[in-house]
Amino acid sequence: MKAKVHITLKTGVLDPQGKAIEKSLDHLGFDGIGEVRQGKVIEIELAETDEAKARAAVEAMCRKLLANTVIENYAIELS
Repeated sequence: MKAKVHITLKTGVLDPQGKAIEKSLDHLGFDGIGEVRQGKVIEIELAETDEAKARAAVEAMCRKLLANTVIENYAIELS
């Protein structure tokens, strides 16, 4: 089973990289760009075949290592 974890900063947390991307897009001539927020995607190959167990394992990974839950949100996609 494969897991994709999408990690983004929570609303209200400053995103300097997103702001830099936003300004760069403007300087490159892209019009109509609003606020830009950046994040990351982590792909994990799992040996687990039970979806509930796989989700529980990835949830634990996110809480313990992958995401700083004080300032970041995460969403898990299993396939």
